[in-house]
Amino acid sequence: MAEIPSTPSDGNVATWLVPAIADPSAPTVAELTAAGVVDVSCYLTPDGFALTVDQATITDERLCSTETFGKPGRKTYGLNLTGIDNTNSDDEDDANELVDTLVEGAAQYLVRRRGIAFDTTAAATQKVTVIPFQPGVKQDVPPEANSVIRSTWACFVTGPVHVEVPVVAGA
Repeated sequence: MAEIPSTPSDGNVATWLVPAIADPSAPTVAELTAAGVVDVSCYLTPDGFALTVDQATITDERLCSTETFGKPGRKTYGLNLTGIDNTNSDDEDDANELVDTLVEGAAQYLVRRRGIAFDTTAAATQKVTVIPFQPGVKQDVPPEANSVIRSTWACFVTGPVHVEVPVVAGA
């Protein structure tokens, strides 16, 4: 078997908090680069983006069979974010955008792009995952030796999650 190449994850994941997207199944370059979009790629810790999905099973039983079959059922997404928190530090005023933007209950979109350098501007045809959500209450991460101050947010997915949809060029 031929060796299969791989893409490093370090530095190749971008995460943006976007205030508005007209069609989450087709986000535009203009929406992902608009004023008000916050790039939180460098605030999140390596394990600080946790999107989970559970899928129920639709039971498909038949009178003529001794087996129970299944079909894919409803999906339930969960989202937890963990990142740098510069509250009360010298950096609070100019380096605390994650905390400032994740206001409890504020409706927004989290857009995640993988496989391209995080600081590359969003462009048409790039694939992104779009998650409509509302952050919950900010919770402190207990301090640890040789670490930085972090906070975590349980987030509530408020609509359909669109996985790896292409960015479109339109306005």
